[in-house]
Amino acid sequence: MKTLGLIGGTTWVSTVDYYRLINQQVNKKLGGLSSAKMLLYSVNFAEFNPPTDPKEWGELTNKFTAIAKNLEQAGADCIVFCANTPHIIADEIQKILNIPIINIAEETAKVVAAQNYKKVGLLGTRITMEQPFYKDKLLKYGISAIIPEFDDRKFIHASILDEMAKEIFKEETRQRYLSIIKKLISEGAEAIVLGCTEIPILIKQDDVPVPLFDTTLIHASAIVDFAVGNDNE
Repeated sequence: MKTLGLIGGTTWVSTVDYYRLINQQVNKKLGGLSSAKMLLYSVNFAEFNPPTDPKEWGELTNKFTAIAKNLEQAGADCIVFCANTPHIIADEIQKILNIPIINIAEETAKVVAAQNYKKVGLLGTRITMEQPFYKDKLLKYGISAIIPEFDDRKFIHASILDEMAKEIFKEETRQRYLSIIKKLISEGAEAIVLGCTEIPILIKQDDVPVPLFDTTLIHASAIVDFAVGNDNE
């Protein structure tokens, strides 16, 4: 079994889900008392609050790079960012590592493509929705992404940082999300990508008439496949 290098705390709410999902799936594959081998570096999110302007990511890039290199030196066989938004710098950091970053956008695109969807709605932080790093991964697999209008993007971004990051999940917020999703469906979205690892806690498949792609679950499954492979030890 390979050793995973997780960078969590962005936010701790969804990092808990990563830890649970990864270990559940490893145990399901290997049985017995098996669980994942991992190194987890959990940051103080107050120091990693993501700017909406990519030009302001210099300091965060340096911080994530240093952590990733430390995990590599400590024996990690891969790096995992336990959030969608930091993947804006994943390709840049990958260039200086000798181990792979398991990219959530890449893994999500593979799963969406396997189900033959060509147009999806994308929800997440403003960085995830507005910048090309996520949409480009989808486009690589022939999938176009549409995003909410600006006021809705601001609402989603604020709800993630002001509510969900603090483990606050409001019914009125859920209803606003459902209204936003309904608009995206009316614009031709065949499915919805929940491109923030907190959103799947708020929105469930039964709430929505089109398929939802839970990026936390997709990412965790890819991570487990990497860790376990055909290992039966």
